[in-house]
Amino acid sequence: MFFPLYDDNPTRRWPVITILLIVFNVVVHLFVSQMSDLEQGRFYAEWGFVPKKIEQLSDPNLVVTVPIDLEGDEEIAFPADPERIIASVFTTMFLHADWIHLALNMWMLWIYGNNIEDRLGHIFFILFYLAVGMLATSCHWATHPDSVIPVVGASGAIAGVLGAYAITFPKAKVKTIVFLGYIIFPANVPALIVLGFWFIIEFIQFQFHVIDPNVAGVAFAAHVGGFLAGLFLMPLMAMGAPEPGTHWEDEIDEAFGQ
Repeated sequence: MFFPLYDDNPTRRWPVITILLIVFNVVVHLFVSQMSDLEQGRFYAEWGFVPKKIEQLSDPNLVVTVPIDLEGDEEIAFPADPERIIASVFTTMFLHADWIHLALNMWMLWIYGNNIEDRLGHIFFILFYLAVGMLATSCHWATHPDSVIPVVGASGAIAGVLGAYAITFPKAKVKTIVFLGYIIFPANVPALIVLGFWFIIEFIQFQFHVIDPNVAGVAFAAHVGGFLAGLFLMPLMAMGAPEPGTHWEDEIDEAFGQ
């Protein structure tokens, strides 16, 4: 098993969007952490992604009942609200279950996101991040369309960043703590190996999750789907990416015209 510490891959752009994403995620979680457990449950049920709610887009009479506590004793019934349902595909990317969940996600975003932002530019990077996050969430919906459990976290979008990094900088060295049973040591490992190993583990867990959806409360389909989305979307977006060091206003002009 690998735990990445940092990569040896310099950047030419200041990672403005990466930093803003991290700050925004932390601020949102600070806000949510002040709530009681039931208030958090209600908030996640409303703004997290609930796959079953997608059915309400075609059936406005459907009412979806969502549990808001771990025991399932407390529930909220949601009538169809198309605007909020569509918004939840994006808002779920900025919610986290706890501080550990947030810290791990933001750590991975910091290590790998700055280089993808450097390659794509600020504007293309935020578009890429939102796109792979949305595709990751869609993969979770496709495999669990009847689930009423709210899904939260930036993991799907960050998985897209990992996929983008794997195909763009496969030989970049990542300073990593390697765990081999009771043997632990640091090593410089090529990014393709670190990220490839991560993807294989996620894919295996995804297979078990498909067999038994109750095996864990993690959206492995979103991780797998996000990684693959980043893998295939990155080369397409990179073709139109501005030159490193371009000002963000010039990026917009270069990418989308005056």
